[in-house]
Formats: sequence, structure tokens, C-alpha cells
Amino acid sequence: MTDYHDTLDTLNHYAPLSDKLKNLHEALNKRFEFIDRVAVTIYDSKTDDLKTFIHSSGGAHPLAQYQAKLSEARSLQEVRESGKPRVINDLSVFAGGSHEHTRRIAAQGYGASYTMPMYFNGDFFGFVFFDSYRKNVFDEEVLRFLDVFAHLISLVVVGELTSIRTLISTVHAARDFANLRDTETGTHLDRMSRYARIVARELAPKYGFDDEYVEHVFLFSPLHDIGKIGIPDSVLLKAGLLDADERKVMKTHPQKGRQLIDSMLHDFGLESFEYLNILRNIAEHHHETLDGEGYPHGLRGGQIPMESRIVAVADVFDALTSQRPYKEAWSMDDAFQELHKLAGSKLDPDCVEALIKNRAQLEEIRDRFQEDSFS
Repeated sequence: MTDYHDTLDTLNHYAPLSDKLKNLHEALNKRFEFIDRVAVTIYDSKTDDLKTFIHSSGGAHPLAQYQAKLSEARSLQEVRESGKPRVINDLSVFAGGSHEHTRRIAAQGYGASYTMPMYFNGDFFGFVFFDSYRKNVFDEEVLRFLDVFAHLISLVVVGELTSIRTLISTVHAARDFANLRDTETGTHLDRMSRYARIVARELAPKYGFDDEYVEHVFLFSPLHDIGKIGIPDSVLLKAGLLDADERKVMKTHPQKGRQLIDSMLHDFGLESFEYLNILRNIAEHHHETLDGEGYPHGLRGGQIPMESRIVAVADVFDALTSQRPYKEAWSMDDAFQELHKLAGSKLDPDCVEALIKNRAQLEEIRDRFQEDSFS
């Protein structure tokens, strides 16, 4: 029996999605060395945003931390509507294109491109791209292989993200079954998770965040207060101010959240997923403050994980600009002023500035995800 090395052995073991994509790219290059870039974008149906996620392209990444409305990218919208791959053997046909995606790809010098839409249970999920610096390389033989690899990549990406989203949906259901109310309405979670993504994406160049990190901050931020499931209704739903003992009970929710998440990750068999420490940190540390007066551990400054600082700013901003039974919604200007006051003592100043400088996006999210009459 001859020993044989499985070129796709990485898929049999836990590894970050980006590593799995690189392994698939390397295997593909053994046959077709001219495939210079493989990339995956994912789609947010609630906002029509197409977002960069993972890629394998050496040192070149022309679309890092990029998102755009799919409806504004006409050629990609046509691929989605057709449900079929698109093959362009000479990208110079887009030389006069005005869309940012087209300009960035052209500036990188790619000559040919293959694009396949991804679907899960019939729902559009995003795109897989194969790019080459050469022109006229995608013949029938190449395309047969790319079809297989595109579907394989789609299955790998959908499989992992579906596991994470199933976990998140389960936690949301648990929250609903527990009659959790407080401020955690669905639209609050929609808003604050997208605010958190804006901050993470803005800070990516300075802190070296990749697109996977940014997307996982977005995915996990709605679970920041999941520990409130373990808080008695007498405290959680109290109409008036909490007394000292009740505040002490309320301050246990970050640790309860961490315990709940660890238990669920074990039950779902997801404990080894690389980015799940982001989820743990968001749940446990989002009430820590830079001055060390936060809870549950009194962490200071750089001891607080960056994702926790990001979520704290997003959560405070949404709380300020949302109507509550005890207050009216603040204007955006007043909220910005308050964030500036808290920056440096309670909130991370980089996170505050990253949020404030994206006012137009904040307004779009606020207007799209308004509270309904039942919230």
C-alpha cells in the first residue's frame, strides 16, 4: 500500500476559515497556477450590504474591510438574479466602470475573473471569486474544476457560519423563553451590532483587524447581555431604580453570560473555533471601563479586550439615541457629546472617534431599524 498525502486534509480538522481557503487555493494551484486570488464575500439581507470576509491572494487584498450595497453593483446583482456563475476572460471590459469594487479590482491588475453566487437552502448567501492576473485562462477544463471548488468553498463557509448562527438563534430563543425584556429588543440588537461593525471596520487598519474579526464582532455583539437570562425578574424587570443589593445581583450577568456561552459552545461542539474568544470576551467584559471602575473584574485600559471596548461604545450609543420608558431618545449630537465626555475614562477614545466619524452610516442604521409599537 502506497502512502498518499491528502491535499485537502486541513478540511478534516479544525482550522480557521481563512486557513481552509488557503489550503483549497494551494490545491487548486497545483493544477492551475494562474489562479492568483480566491475570495469570499457574504451578504446581509437586512441592509443589502455585501461584505468582504475571507481571501487567499498572497500579499494583495484590494478589497479589505470593504462593503457595498449589492443593488448598486449591477453586474453582481445580475449574477445573483441568474443564480449562475459569471466568467469574464478579459476584465478590460470593465475599464470604464465607476463602481468602487470594479475600480479596486482593476487597480490590482487582474485580467480574468470567475464569480459564483452562494446559496443555502435557496437563500442567497454571498459570492466566491477566482481571479487571475492573466487574461483568457478560463476554458472549459478550468471551469469544470472551478465549479467543483466554488461549491466546496461555499459548503465550507456556509457550514461554519450556519453553526455559529444556529448557536446565536438558540441563545435568542432561550432569551425569549425566559421572558427577557429590558432593552434587548430585536431592533436594538440589529442597530448595536451594526454600530459595532462600523467601529471594528474603521479601526481595522490601526489595529490590524482582518475581515473575519470584523464580521465576528458583528455576529457576536447581539449576545453581549445574554447573562441577563440568569437575573431574577424581580430585578431585571423592576420599574424603578435598583437598590444596592439589586445592583449587586444585576452585576453578575456578565459572568453568568460567560458561563452560559461556555456551556453552549461545549454542547454545540464549537469550543475550538478560533474566533469564539471574541464571543466570550464580549459577554464577560462589555461592562469593564478604562478607569478600572467597571465590572465584573475591574479591568483597566488595555486589559479590556478590544472587542469588549467596541461593543461597549456601540451599546451606550444605542441606549442614548433610543427611547426608553424612563427617557426620550437623545439627538445624535447630544449622544456624541456624551460619548466625548466618557472617552478616556469609561469608553475607549479610539472606538468613540471611529463611531462618530461615520455619522451618515449611523443615521442610515437608526432609520432602518426603528423600534416598532410593540418594543
